[in-house]
Amino acid sequence: MDHYGRIQLAIEHLEQHLKEPFNIKDVSGAAGFSAFHFQRLFQAITGFTVLEYVRRRRLTEAASVLRNTATGILEIALNHGYQSQEAFTRAFDAHFGITPARFRKLEQVLVAEDTWQQSIDFNEYRSQLENTFHMNPPRLVTLEPIRITGYEYQTQLNNEQHYAEIPGFYHEFGRAQKFMKIPDRIRPDMAYGVAAHFQEDGSFSFIVGEESAGSGDSLEPGYTCLEIPGGLYAEFVTEGSEQDVRRMIYGSWLPASKYERREGPDFEVTDVWKSTPERLDMKIYIPLK
Repeated sequence: MDHYGRIQLAIEHLEQHLKEPFNIKDVSGAAGFSAFHFQRLFQAITGFTVLEYVRRRRLTEAASVLRNTATGILEIALNHGYQSQEAFTRAFDAHFGITPARFRKLEQVLVAEDTWQQSIDFNEYRSQLENTFHMNPPRLVTLEPIRITGYEYQTQLNNEQHYAEIPGFYHEFGRAQKFMKIPDRIRPDMAYGVAAHFQEDGSFSFIVGEESAGSGDSLEPGYTCLEIPGGLYAEFVTEGSEQDVRRMIYGSWLPASKYERREGPDFEVTDVWKSTPERLDMKIYIPLK
């Protein structure tokens, strides 16, 4: 079964347990993915997070119950994951632009059509992405293990926070000359950005650093050593923004390929001397199996 079919299994699991406390590990497990990888795939394909999808689905189902039954608002709130009627009312009003009580009284539904979230069919996404897929194929390379020493920053997938923050990590790393505190630098003209230490809630570390022959002993606070595992990788050359390339990798290329992402970090390498602020000379590496 391909990526789309597996994610659809997760959607079906989620729909069956929509009124229960949300557990990303259970949902991603239904697709056979790790929690972090599932969230990244889902977000790249759909454009929004799993948590946002769950919130929109619950509010849509709650609106249907409001419209078609006489069930009390408090009971509806509790049945759809809210701890109080007040919390439900705030969320409902923020999403639909109308309170639950007023929504129930209206004879016609006067809310924007795009606020209604129906259950996703990933087969539709498959056909859409196949028709819009435009990307130079990657080069498949087998790498030896690479030892990196760098400064560790914290970010997360939610609200695409990582896309907003990672350029700032590079800037701060260079401005503060953090690279000067890396022992035994091997290739100081090559800057590495490594995504690692993935958590189920979508948070992860982004390590900006360089290849190093140092042992990792006596590093200053904030610095860390990491070995990028050897093995098969897809090597992508950036054409345009790195953000767009990563969306294309996880939203189109990987689901359409015969490969799966192997456990471990993905990383990017920037040739500092060949890069300009307008155009980075960067390659992105995704571990495959």
